[in-house]
Parts: sequence; structure tokens; C-alpha cells
Amino acid sequence: MGVIYDEKKKTFTLHTKNTTYQMKTDQYGYLLHLYYGRKTKGCMDYLLTYADRGFSGNPYEAGNDRTYSLDALPQEFPSQGTGDYRSIAFAVENIDGSCACDLRYESYEIVEGKYALPGLPAVYAGDEEAKTLKIYLKDSVTEVGVCLLYGVLPELDIITRSVVVTNNGHGKIYLEKVQSANLDFVTGNYDLITFYGRHAMERNFQRMPVEHGVQMIESRRGISSHQYNPMMILTKRGTCEDYGGCYAMSFVYSGSFKGQAEKDQYNQTRMMIGLNDDGFSYPLKPGETFYAPEVILTYSASGLGELSGNLHSCIRTHVCRGKYKDAVRPVLLNSWEASYFDFNGEAIYELAKHAAECGIELLVMDDGWFGKRNDDSSGLGDWDVNEEKLGETLKNLISRINGLGLKFGIWFEPEAVSEDSELFRKHPDWALTIPGRNPVHGRNQLVLDFSRKEVVDGVFSQMCRLLDEENIEYVKWDMNRALSDVYSAVTKEQGRVLYDYVLGLYDFLERLITRYPNLLIEGCSGGGGRFDAGMLYYTPQIWCSDNTDAIDRLRIQYGTSFGYPVSAVGSHVSAVPNHQTGRETPMNTRKVAAMSGTFGYELDLGKLTAQEKQEVRKQVEEYHKYAPLIQNGRYYRLSNPFVDETGAWAFVAQDQSELLLNVVMLETHGNMTQTYVRLKGLKKDAFYREERSGCIYPADALMEVGCPMPLELGAYQAHQYYFVKVSDEI
Repeated sequence: MGVIYDEKKKTFTLHTKNTTYQMKTDQYGYLLHLYYGRKTKGCMDYLLTYADRGFSGNPYEAGNDRTYSLDALPQEFPSQGTGDYRSIAFAVENIDGSCACDLRYESYEIVEGKYALPGLPAVYAGDEEAKTLKIYLKDSVTEVGVCLLYGVLPELDIITRSVVVTNNGHGKIYLEKVQSANLDFVTGNYDLITFYGRHAMERNFQRMPVEHGVQMIESRRGISSHQYNPMMILTKRGTCEDYGGCYAMSFVYSGSFKGQAEKDQYNQTRMMIGLNDDGFSYPLKPGETFYAPEVILTYSASGLGELSGNLHSCIRTHVCRGKYKDAVRPVLLNSWEASYFDFNGEAIYELAKHAAECGIELLVMDDGWFGKRNDDSSGLGDWDVNEEKLGETLKNLISRINGLGLKFGIWFEPEAVSEDSELFRKHPDWALTIPGRNPVHGRNQLVLDFSRKEVVDGVFSQMCRLLDEENIEYVKWDMNRALSDVYSAVTKEQGRVLYDYVLGLYDFLERLITRYPNLLIEGCSGGGGRFDAGMLYYTPQIWCSDNTDAIDRLRIQYGTSFGYPVSAVGSHVSAVPNHQTGRETPMNTRKVAAMSGTFGYELDLGKLTAQEKQEVRKQVEEYHKYAPLIQNGRYYRLSNPFVDETGAWAFVAQDQSELLLNVVMLETHGNMTQTYVRLKGLKKDAFYREERSGCIYPADALMEVGCPMPLELGAYQAHQYYFVKVSDEI
């Protein structure tokens, strides 16, 4: 397994445990894509066909051979100016103003281990776990060099891709488009699965057939966005959770992106993802190099469940880092929906007392503790404790909370600034604004220009002054608006600002986790506005959505589960009526929904009855019991909450010794029909005992017919069943 080069046939073959990826250089030096799919042997260049394609042009070297056209052949990295009129992955403006780049094969290199990308997040692996293939391409006229990077993790069925561009010429060029991964398919009918949404309703599942033309998802917002997630799946028609072929691309990047699928005139399909070229024009001086963000690829011949499992394993074990990568996260109580901006130190301490009584381990003080911050109109950027508001020093408050046996966490929004702040009055040029124009507001705030090192350094030093002095063990890193007014007072090349901004963000986060290795950081961007694999490289969990309604969360977390592990999903039990929807759901239902993530609470525990607080104590105990299974087990989707009467999912131990079944009833009717939930992932021919009832069930029947749900009155009832393997025979 790994990487094989066949000198005679000029093929590169990448093997994982269950998949094969193959490409070749042809007689003209073009790198053509041959195959990606179920593991196979041999050379697949027989899949290439040649015919006179009419208005599809031909390279000059082909002479009178009108059967050779890059407009019809499958390519690894299609570029502008070669006669390919489909969507291209690479475009460059040369020093003479022309926009053409004819990339031909030069050489290759195979190395042990997984490549890294300077300043960018990327999948990591040891020398024994991965191999790297580097393929060098060159434009002979401009001497622009491109290195295609392929990282192969055989045991995970993962292949990563990235692109490195070097200007080896004598003048400045501009990169106008760089897509990190492209896949061409010469045949097949496909569906495209994407995840759309909005603030407080992110990552809704959408599946549409790929028809002639281009289907595109993108963010132009400077963040990966609530509107479209930078992960997409191409499936063969008829593919479902348990069978059928499917391909995933997950972009390891937290800024503007573009992903697309195109069916061309010859019924071929092209899939690609990378940086959004809208507003992108990146300058490269002679000798300079540009690194494109990484894409995680995986293929499954056994359906969407296995595909998601591949991504989950990769992100959980080879993207997330640090102390909390594998550790069960502390159960927390966040102050936001308990008090919003209306609190003082004593109110926070009272929350902590109630939390301690319920067995909660971490108290988080959210927005409003700093500067002149009593609403969202002022104070951002002034990361100094408002002791007048708290009525005490932060050190004293933390000491009192630690004395209850709780950790202490705090909220920051380092990338933003209020115009009514000392920071803005001192450094108005640090904000992204356009001279002579009034800026666009978002949540009454502007965005700091993180493309500038002095801005990153300035905010970093502010934040560190607090973290150095206080016993803060958790940070919620928020970002509550999209980028606009993209103009840097220092950088004269505006087409580089959005990309350099993300590099500045990553630099800040890398320094933060290096300086505070024991700090747990939860990413957030108005909830799920920046939920991507890039952020998970720095923050092992992300607040999934500002919408804490249990029923909406079933759908949000369902969509999220296709690309991201449960260990990355921030999810809390909140009050009813829910603050975002007004819906009322049982406490047990809210618990079951929130246990599909890093469990916590988002409500004022002091307003609960004694019975409700007792229920919270029980929930915390249950979570601790099941947390290792939830975090490290195999996740199975058992229903589609967008169309089915239930939201159902399960966690199964890697050795199949235990299973936690979770079900929420979404429909209730008179004379209700019986609902059965079919389980997955159990060991065939084995028997399992359900903990609460003590009943023993044959695994095959549970997976073939299912488990009957109780017929209970009341809306949105939830059920949780824990099964343990007792024997392979009874």
C-alpha cells in the first residue's frame, strides 16, 4: 500500500486499505486522471478515449490529430489557457498581462510520512502511517512551477491534496484561481450532497442530481460561513447509508471557499474545491511561493456511513491536537442564555454554586465581562476586566469558583472591534475599512485586519496578559460577523487580504495553543459559522449552532455528522421555552440531543425546581458513564430527521462490545403506529443485553428488523438504550 510509480506506463498509483487512485503522464507531458474508487490492480489508461470533438481545441503539439483535446480528457489539475473550457483549477495573470499557464510534467518525489503546510492546518501522521507523493509541473514560458501534493493514509482510506505554486520567473505574477483538489470522472450519473443553512440553522442536508452545467457552493464572507459548509459529497445514484459508491471532499480552511460539480457536454463529471477566486488575486514576486489549503479526500464503496466514518477518524485522530484531542471534555455551564449581558460577579458565582451541586465541572462567563460592555454596541477590543461591573477582581471570582471544585472559562472575540472602544480610538486603522466610505456594520462591530502582523500581535498581547495572570482553563473563541470592506491600510495588493487574514488567524491560534497547552479552546462564529476542519486543527470542539432548540439541533447535528466527529460538536441543554424557537421539549429530550456532542448546559440552573436539578445531576452522571463511547465510538445515523418520524442515531464501540441508541420521536398522532429503529454496527451472530430492561436480543434481528419504541403520549419524547454484548451464542 502507499504510492507506486510505474516508469514504463508513466502511472502513479495511490493505494489505501480499500481504495485506489491512479493518474498518468501522457506523451505530451500532461497529467491525466485515470481512476479513483474501489481498490484494484493494474493500469486503467484503457479508460481514456479519443475522438474528434469538433469545437474542442487541440494542443499545438498534437498537430493534425484532432482526437486529442484537453476539453474532453480527465485531468489532475486543469489550468486556464490549454483549451479546456470546463471549470479550471488554476489561473494566473502573467507579467505581460496574459492569462495562460500550460503545466507539463517535470518530475516526482515519494517520501515517507505526511507533508506539512507552513502556516496552514493540515492532516498530520507519522512516517509509519503515511506517504507523500510530490508531482512537479512547470509552465515552460513563464517558469511558473506547481507542486501537487498527495498525502496517503492507507489505514484510514484517506488521501489529502494540496498545491504549492512558485514563481521561478523574472517578474511579479498574480494567482487568480487556485483550487486544491480536482476529480474528473469519465462516466457515471451522480448526486451532489451539500450542507446549506443560515445563522441558527446551519448544515441542512441537501441532495440533488448532477445535471449538465455547474452546481456550486461557496462563501465570499471571509469565513467558511453559516450558509454553506466547505465539505461536499459526490454519490453514485442510489447510494445510501449502507451501500453504494461515494466521494467526499473536506476543505481544511476557515475562510472564503468555492466547491463545485460540473457535468460537461460529454456526460463527464468534474468535482473540485478550493479558495474562492472572487476577490482573490494573490501577488507572487520572483522566488516567492504560495501554499494552497489542504483538501481531505475519501471514497467508500459501502455507502455514506462508512464515508463519514473515514472523515470522523481522520479529523479526530489526525487533525485535532493537544491535551483534549482524546480526553473527555468537562461538562460545562455557559452563562449566556442564563443572563446575557446582565450579570455581576455574584451572579456568576451563584451560577457556579448551582453547577457544582449538579456535578458540572466548568463554569463559563460569556460576553459582557470586559471594557464598557453592557450590550453589543461597545467595548469589543478592550480586553480588560470591568471590575466595576463584576464588583470584584477576576482573580477573586475565579478563586471562589475554583473553591467550589469547578474550572473557570471565559469568552473572547479577538477578531472584532467596536467603534466605541479604546482600541478603535487608538488604532482606527486596525479595522477593515475603505478610506472615504462608511463601513458595513455587523452586530454593531467591525473586523480587525488580521492580515497585518502588528494587529495580530497587539490583540495577542492583550489576551495573554489576562491568560498569564488568571487560572483560566477554557476559552470560547467567537467571531460574530462576516468580513466586508476588504481593504488593508498597509497591503496595497487587496486581492491577498482575505487569504492573509486567515493566515493571521491561524498564526494567532498556533501561538495561543503553544503558549497554553492545557487550555481548552472552543471555536465559535455566531455558533456554526466557521465549522470546518481548519479550525479543528486549533480548537478540538466548535459550538455547533447558536440554536439550542433540541429538535432543530437534531437536524443541524445530522448534517454536521456527515463530515465531522461528535467529539467536535459543542452541544448544550437549554431552557424552555427555547430562546430561539419558543418550542417546549422535555428535559430528557434536550439531554439526548445534547449528548450527541460535548455535553453542557446553557440556562439558569437557579430557576429549576429541585426535581429538575436532580434530573440534571442524573444527566451529568449518565454522560460521564457514556462519554468515552460517545467520543470514541463509531457513529451511525439510523434515520433522517428531515423526512422520518424519528431522529435516531447510535454510538458503537470499536470492538462492538457496546452500543448506545438514541431516539427522539418527531411525530405524534392518535392511535400511533409502531415505530421500529434498526440498529447498525453490532457483531453478527452475537447477543446483546439492554441495560435498563435486562432483556437479551439477537444482534442480527436488531439490525434486520429493529427495536420497537414505546408508544408514549406527549410531543418529542426521547429514548436512550444501552446495549452490552453478552455472548456470541445463547
